[in-house]
Amino acid sequence: MTCRGYDPREVRTAFDRSFDQLGGIGALVKDRTITMKVNLTGSKFGALLGRPVGESYMTHPVTVMAVTSAFFAAGARRVRLVESTNLRQPLEKTLVDAGFDWNALQALGRVEAEDTRNLGRSRDYASFRVPTGGHLFEQFELNRSYADCDVFVSLCKLKTHITTGITLTMKNLFGVTPNALYGDDAPSEDGVKGRGRLHNLKGWAVAENAAPFDPPGSKREFFTPNDGGYRVPRIVSDICEARPIHLGLIDGITTLNWAEGPWVKGRTQRIASPGVIICGFNPVATDAVGTSVMGFNNLRAPRGIAPFLPGDNHLVMAERAGLGPCDLSRIDVAGVPVAKVRSREFPDPKAG
Repeated sequence: MTCRGYDPREVRTAFDRSFDQLGGIGALVKDRTITMKVNLTGSKFGALLGRPVGESYMTHPVTVMAVTSAFFAAGARRVRLVESTNLRQPLEKTLVDAGFDWNALQALGRVEAEDTRNLGRSRDYASFRVPTGGHLFEQFELNRSYADCDVFVSLCKLKTHITTGITLTMKNLFGVTPNALYGDDAPSEDGVKGRGRLHNLKGWAVAENAAPFDPPGSKREFFTPNDGGYRVPRIVSDICEARPIHLGLIDGITTLNWAEGPWVKGRTQRIASPGVIICGFNPVATDAVGTSVMGFNNLRAPRGIAPFLPGDNHLVMAERAGLGPCDLSRIDVAGVPVAKVRSREFPDPKAG
């Protein structure tokens, strides 16, 4: 669905029309608790390229307001916003710091927030098994917000990624892993460091005489090879298999033209304006459409071919795990045809 700007009425209308084209969301959300994973990656909320971070690489407050309002209009009982941040403060405050109107969100209905970097308000973690046995993990230990819900939603930006090539609804789940268990200062309920250990093994050294630490649910294969382009796509597939996404939402109204955030160097970043939102009940299909909208036509591209230049193709891995199709010919695309909204603002697929 086309959507050219972040006017609240325009965004709400675009989501309503998208949901209608999916056949409606009432059957999915009515009388149910929804957990919605947003993306506040980096947790630094200063302007980028003269624009609010919601217009470049983080979840935009207007999209959250529009989607949450639509959920309640369709009969949802409760909406819980979640993210694992690197901040020791309630997620409600972090959302306000990021430009969200928390009072306005709560006025919509029963809205909650939970920073899932650790146990949070719960006394224990929930275990999520990977049904096929997984590539690097056979299960994950996650904050109970991901279990104590009826519907799980991934709301993300339309972006490329320095390691996985693309970061859409599935890659957004990399951030559900609690820092307390999977971060660089784990195991520690006070842990706030990132997940470099999941990318590579350089941060896996432990202090002298300390007990060896294995990430919860990891397989022996987790410790080889030491290659983020191998490891991260497989972890993404494992997480999405363990904690299935019921509804994937991609904000492609405006975004970065390259990479997942301003910390990635090597090319000039600018604001891209694809002017679309993409919604789907299947995350692999939704991300396949998003990848095509960014101008990358070879959705089965192996590592070394854009957009999967830096890492293996997690779309294909997820498809092989039975999570959905990554072939446009097998995806029912409603609304505006992909060819009419395909962007030319992202890197040339032939570029190295």
